[in-house]
Amino acid sequence: MRPRILHTESSIGLGGQEIRILGEARWLIDHGWDCLIACQPGSPLFTEARDAGLPVAPVRMRGAWDAASVLRLRTVMRAGRAALVHTHSSVDSWLATVAAKSLGLPVVRSRHVTIPILRRRALVYRLADRIITTGEAVAARVRECGVPSHRIVAITSGVDTTRFHPGVSGKAVREELGIGPGDPAVGLVANVRGSKGHAVFLEAAREVLATHANARFVIVGDGVGFEDVRRRVRESGIAGAVIMTGFRRDIPEIMAALDVLVLPSIKSEATSQVIPQALAVGTPVAAAATGGIPEIIRDGETGYLVEPGNAGALARAIRALLGDPDRAREMAAAGQALVRSRYSSDITMAATTDVYRALLR
Repeated sequence: MRPRILHTESSIGLGGQEIRILGEARWLIDHGWDCLIACQPGSPLFTEARDAGLPVAPVRMRGAWDAASVLRLRTVMRAGRAALVHTHSSVDSWLATVAAKSLGLPVVRSRHVTIPILRRRALVYRLADRIITTGEAVAARVRECGVPSHRIVAITSGVDTTRFHPGVSGKAVREELGIGPGDPAVGLVANVRGSKGHAVFLEAAREVLATHANARFVIVGDGVGFEDVRRRVRESGIAGAVIMTGFRRDIPEIMAALDVLVLPSIKSEATSQVIPQALAVGTPVAAAATGGIPEIIRDGETGYLVEPGNAGALARAIRALLGDPDRAREMAAAGQALVRSRYSSDITMAATTDVYRALLR
């Protein structure tokens, strides 16, 4: 019988974390495993999983001490013949860990962000059999809360290199967005919330426009901060140069349409998914040295790193990439090689299933 992995997620958003769950579920099913996702009914993750034909169970998770949710998760685990439970967010980790332990099932807890873990919330990490972090910077945070190193495994988000590759064309996207053949396109692809640095991006855009008047700045994504960013764009005086697309599914083509991908995260960031996606397509990157980003962007080698929150430094990095396209392509090519050697989905999922197999034995 194929072992079944139960992924749990209590979030009601749809960002990199949820998209990673969807991608990993597809990979597991395609490579000899069974997978089931338990998530909030009516959430974007539930809808995306259902529409993609992935096995999904709706479980209302109201809080970390919701006994009814624990019982519901126990039922899902038993009826679904789960062999191992993989949790992702705070609420579902508490609930699913209790349910899994009561049934004698091994638990893997993912940690996606570099925000420090409060001591009072550290127990759920110590109860897990393994912690998978999205990079070494995140792993350091987990060790700080008392989890032994031998139970922590750093595995980054993998890139589907059948979708993200140098042959992807961005021509149709540029035409759709009204970006001319000679107009530089600089993009920020991320969930729209304060930690991603959209305000810094807009400040840097204003500076870049002083020397590259025909540049276009593309903001791709949706989220709780969307209306606030749209207001900032209206008030910025550069609205004519900024394009907000909202949520998009054609991310490979978006990446190919850009001359530079920017990720100016200011508070916390795991080992980002969008950076290796851009590099896999061949798009140069400028990013803040936040969280796990320096694990992928080696300054001056695979892209440019800048101080978080420093719009002037970000503008200079963007100008450097636009002003020297040969150098920009060299760094993107170096990043592309790094992605192929370390960050493809097959490589990262092989490491993940090694963790599963060790626990299932």
